[in-house]
Amino acid sequence: MKQEFSTSWLSSTQPRKQRKFRLNAPLHQKHIFLSAHLSDELQSKYGRRAAPLRKGDEVLIMRGSFKKKSAKVSKVDLKRTRVVLEGITRTKKDGSKINVYFHPSVLQIQSLEAGDKERLAALNRKSGNSKPSTQENVEKQNKNSKSKESNK
Repeated sequence: MKQEFSTSWLSSTQPRKQRKFRLNAPLHQKHIFLSAHLSDELQSKYGRRAAPLRKGDEVLIMRGSFKKKSAKVSKVDLKRTRVVLEGITRTKKDGSKINVYFHPSVLQIQSLEAGDKERLAALNRKSGNSKPSTQENVEKQNKNSKSKESNK
């Protein structure tokens, strides 16, 4: 792995090469590194263990001093591979409050942000679920089936 970043690079046991791969990866691939485990309900629903984090997702903190606290994702930092949660702050000695940055491996997704229908469709597509998750998709399928029946 002599180049800065190589998509054809498969793996290495050397930690320095692992770090180099993750640090020099382009942002569209770093988004995949920002994946967190799904809750048991979401795992059974989508048939996947993990999904990339997005702003608006509801997460549960699994490790550290903020363990068992639930919060919404307010910021996703791709360059640092860290996430900021709403309401989780640390007080400095001078009294000012600062955000606490979390690594996605410490978080568990409790509910997905429902505003992005393409994301939900991709989760359903990758899981192999043929069931549409949104009301609009159900209506589209009903219209398609009615039009097929009328054509016969």
